[in-house]
Amino acid sequence: MTTSTALIPVEDFYSPPTRSRALLSPDGTTVAFLAPWRGRLNVFLRDVDSDWSTPDLVHGADAPGARRITSDTRRSIDRFFWSNDGRHLLFQQDSDGDENWHLYRSDPARPDAPAVNLTPYPGVRVIDLQLSSDRPDIAFVQLNKRRPDMMDAFELDLSTGRLTTIAENPGDVISWVRVRDRLLAFTIEEGGVTVLSEWTGDDRRTIARFSPTDSLFGVPPVAPTPDGAGLWIGSARGSDRIRLVRLDLDSGEGVDEDSHPSFDLDTPRAEADPRLPSSLILIPVTGDLLGARYLGARQEIHALDPHFAEVLPRIAELSDGDLSHISSDATAQRWVVEFTHDRDPGVTWFYDHTTGQARRLFRPYPHLDPAQLAPVTPITLTARDGLSLPVHLTLPLGLEPKDLPTVLLVHGGPWYRDSWGYDPEVQLLANRGYAVLQVDFRGSTGYGKVHLEAGIGEFAGRMHDDLLDALDWSIQQGFTDPDRVAIYGHSYGGYAALVGAAFTPDRFAAAASYTGMSDLVDVVEGVVPFARRAVENSYLRYLGDPEIPDQRADMLARSPISRVDDIVSPVLLIHGANDVRVPRRHADRVAEALRARGAEVEYLLNDTEGHGFVNTESNIEQYRTLERFLARHLGGRSSTTS
Repeated sequence: MTTSTALIPVEDFYSPPTRSRALLSPDGTTVAFLAPWRGRLNVFLRDVDSDWSTPDLVHGADAPGARRITSDTRRSIDRFFWSNDGRHLLFQQDSDGDENWHLYRSDPARPDAPAVNLTPYPGVRVIDLQLSSDRPDIAFVQLNKRRPDMMDAFELDLSTGRLTTIAENPGDVISWVRVRDRLLAFTIEEGGVTVLSEWTGDDRRTIARFSPTDSLFGVPPVAPTPDGAGLWIGSARGSDRIRLVRLDLDSGEGVDEDSHPSFDLDTPRAEADPRLPSSLILIPVTGDLLGARYLGARQEIHALDPHFAEVLPRIAELSDGDLSHISSDATAQRWVVEFTHDRDPGVTWFYDHTTGQARRLFRPYPHLDPAQLAPVTPITLTARDGLSLPVHLTLPLGLEPKDLPTVLLVHGGPWYRDSWGYDPEVQLLANRGYAVLQVDFRGSTGYGKVHLEAGIGEFAGRMHDDLLDALDWSIQQGFTDPDRVAIYGHSYGGYAALVGAAFTPDRFAAAASYTGMSDLVDVVEGVVPFARRAVENSYLRYLGDPEIPDQRADMLARSPISRVDDIVSPVLLIHGANDVRVPRRHADRVAEALRARGAEVEYLLNDTEGHGFVNTESNIEQYRTLERFLARHLGGRSSTTS
């Protein structure tokens, strides 16, 4: 007889971590990290050699050894970094999920001083901030300050806040890059060819051209080389896999820097989300390249620097998890590193290579016992047309792995991928008694161009078939009860959930869409103005061009809103009212159509969030709602029905 594990409260998964995201200062003496204050994550500082076993706050005030330097009570901070000289702590913040990111400065030497908004322009967004080793008090920023549909290039003085225009966008630039005294620009030609040019005044010189198949989002992930003569880029030119290439800015020639025989450079996943660690490991102050990350079933890191080749194995032996965020001082002797593990929310260590000593600083969720969390197992299946499908299967602890209620959890993007590691959503569902099935369907990134491009034109087609093929495998293995399956996901995953309910209604007992799109035409036509030039190789190529009548008709045919009358299973809609990627009308229209014919639909609309919920109370409400919904329709556990 099997016995289910204890019910872990939603709050244990989604309350703020005690500490998280530690970054070492350039001089190696101070650690900046996030910790809760008045219900929101704010930035704190601690001396690296202080006693980390003591709390950061005592009766609401800073404890000895800790200093809070931000005071945001409206929205948690999740993007922050040191200036290269260590004089400033910088962070980005938007308003209620509108993604109009502003850049703020806090002074580590004056923790009581209020943060300064360095880009105080309503409705304007900071994009791709760069710090440089040659001018540590200057940030290179891109802002749509002059026109909402164009990003201009600026220099921002971090001390005074003075903003100086470097270049105005003539109309075709999708992104700027500063490399020492050079200004570079990426543009996209008709047909999807991306062009990298050097700008001098009003003149431009073409450096390199990238085919549509080599630059999904128009701009390959880039990092300037310290000498100012090149860029490190992720490139799949001439191969199926993304490798690391050094592009010479004078000749335009690319030289392979590093590659993996089976795995892609871990991109564009990390570069698409600044909260994830970058695929390139650099010394922030100098820009020196130390290593590159590759991601298959597990992560592999290649050391590309002799010194880092000595450091890496000493760091890696601290945990059997995968390295996550890494930061070092300017000499790469002192390190603060995080690890992720499938059953552990993480652990953060300090390592001094000079002495060889290591010390654990903190665990973000010390109350979560890894022994009570479920292992995540990577599996490779074969789709009906022969394509390999990477899958992650998580089975609940304490239950016989047979005829389980199952949640088909679909990742967003779709230009993203699932991976081995801790995911509170997966662990919450497993703890409630569900098998969790995650499929890196065709169109997912990380598995080469063939896997990626197999998703072209396959929204609600073979991309959905891949999900069903993985589900059929789980049923055949005996893990899944075919009558108790829910499909759920965020963004594209929400779209996939609605497709499952509308296009294959006999396969799912319930569907839950979290900020999912219901109308593909509306998604493409609603792209925020400054990003419209950049979607030719992604949205227009994979979904279709709504300005072409035949493609528009096909996009509508693949949209759940066109098949909403075929939905028979209960539906849960979760949406942020301020979502600029998938506006709330996508959920509104589905809810209205289902209610009009008396179908079962529940709609949770959050007025203080956007495309991804950030605040604690928002996440707790969302997942309490989800667990109750799934318990009603699949029979799993919830906080109120254990």
